[in-house]
Amino acid sequence: MAKSSIQLRRAGIADADALAAFAARTFAEAFGADNRAEDMAVHLATAYGLPQQSRELADPAYITLLMTQAAELGAYAQVRRHPPPPCVRGPAPVELYRFYVDRAWRGQGVAQHLMRAVHTAALELGGRTLWLSVWERNPRAISFCARCGFHAVGTADFYVGPDRQTDRILERGVDRDETGPP
Repeated sequence: MAKSSIQLRRAGIADADALAAFAARTFAEAFGADNRAEDMAVHLATAYGLPQQSRELADPAYITLLMTQAAELGAYAQVRRHPPPPCVRGPAPVELYRFYVDRAWRGQGVAQHLMRAVHTAALELGGRTLWLSVWERNPRAISFCARCGFHAVGTADFYVGPDRQTDRILERGVDRDETGPP
């Protein structure tokens, strides 16, 4: 896949079906093997179902970014205004709520391009601090976030169904220099 043919765009309500399917699939691929099937099913239905995605796409506190090639969805990110946990201390915090790249799209600079767009979205939402939570057992994501300048500031519980897990809370400043072209 040629990087130049990949398109970055903001999602709209018409993208809800495709986003719900992609989000559920990528989450299940990333974490399904480490969770009970029944817990995963509950989580996918509540976090990534069509009603949830439709609500998020219609909510002005969310910006959802899609990366596509020939109408194929290969990556997405959601940035939102949402109260941070107490460990996030930077000014005007905005959450990087979701960030997923399809396995077939990895290693092509897609994640870095999408992260630059996340900074632009954070600025659009009035953010000066970008924060996120990442599962403590996801070393690939933790490493990527560290390369992007995030640092650990605390932990929080995350539930997959009734299963309580621990996420690391990471933050970094939103820098206008991060929003330039790839």
